[in-house]
Amino acid sequence: MHSILKTSIAALATTAVLAGGAIAGSHATPLTGDLKISSDMSNPAPRAVMEGLVAQFGEMHPDLNIELTIVDREAWKTQIRNALTANAPDVVNWYAANRMGPYVSAGLFEDISDMYENGDLPGLDAVKGAMTLDGKQWGVPYTYYQWGIYYREDIFNELGLVEPTTFDEELANCEKIVASGKSCYAIGTKFLWTAGGWFDYLNMRTNGFDFHMQLARGEVAWTDERVRETFANWRKIIDMGGYIPDHQSYSWQEALKFMTDGDAAAYLIGNFAVPHLRDAGLTDDQIDFYQFPKIADVPMGEDAPTDTFHIPANASNKDNARAFLQFVTSAEVQSDINGGDKLGQLPVNAASSVDADEFLEQGFDMLSNNATGGVAQFFDRDFPAEMASAGMEGLQEFMVFPDNLDDILARLEDVRSRVYK
Repeated sequence: MHSILKTSIAALATTAVLAGGAIAGSHATPLTGDLKISSDMSNPAPRAVMEGLVAQFGEMHPDLNIELTIVDREAWKTQIRNALTANAPDVVNWYAANRMGPYVSAGLFEDISDMYENGDLPGLDAVKGAMTLDGKQWGVPYTYYQWGIYYREDIFNELGLVEPTTFDEELANCEKIVASGKSCYAIGTKFLWTAGGWFDYLNMRTNGFDFHMQLARGEVAWTDERVRETFANWRKIIDMGGYIPDHQSYSWQEALKFMTDGDAAAYLIGNFAVPHLRDAGLTDDQIDFYQFPKIADVPMGEDAPTDTFHIPANASNKDNARAFLQFVTSAEVQSDINGGDKLGQLPVNAASSVDADEFLEQGFDMLSNNATGGVAQFFDRDFPAEMASAGMEGLQEFMVFPDNLDDILARLEDVRSRVYK
């Protein structure tokens, strides 16, 4: 199958200007035998990247027989467990942090801690924690993207505001924005998950990344006073009318209009929103980005959903798989595949380079140098599915009816007691 893929995408590998020559020197020993890869990179741009990676790795190792199977991304979420058992491939795609948990606990992912310890994976220190469970590493990241606060720089200038570095400064800015007749923040919670981003940041800034992960693992009660403190900080924004009205009626895309029309000054969102802001007519002189401000004296954790490669514990060609993981995390490959005409996201290797895009550059610097607490994967990835679903319903309810907090936390605690048994 490798020869077919190699023939069919030879032109792609050439026109993409993959950095094969620069990388090949770091893998001087040619590989032989087989390498079976199952990937969920099924959308057109990611698929082209995956096929290009296979072509390039194959050119470096012409005696290696590579078989690539691409599975629909949504279908893979239900198929992966079966794929990891009998006749498992050698490399699979998945996600970082607690999303690895079920497969690590079931003994289905290979422990590759030695690759991190012996220097095979340089440049991954900032994201090593996202690959760590039970003190060991179970895969490698290949792309991620930042979350943070995107804001209308022209509105800030008009109101005499500067980027805040503390939550008190954030609230002071919000008061001035509300007084001007605008909302501080656009958000659309119709599909619930966006409220999770606000909880993630407020909890990581109030109680720290480690506490947030303990809550995600079910080790902390939702009725804990530290969780209540997170909601108390959140309520400061709600009570001053910081969010757009009726946000529960809008998707995140629909809510962007409040920001593009100038009715809201900022949006806590992922970098995937930037093309939409530009398409709506905003220029880069009108929009800017800053890291969610500090609340308590805790290291700054960040939401940066991370896509990963893993070696199944039942793989047959683990040495070849390890070489592929080393290849896809090299600085050169990371720079190439995350470019704007490919994945358009951020490389995870701190020695990589990013496209000349101010938001990618700011995000790369923030995640490489200023995510001192750790990298979270977002609420609906870090919490188990049933807990995440109930949690996001409760978070949206709190944003609309903050006086319901006691009932919300009691319900979430009931769910926790079932989910984590």
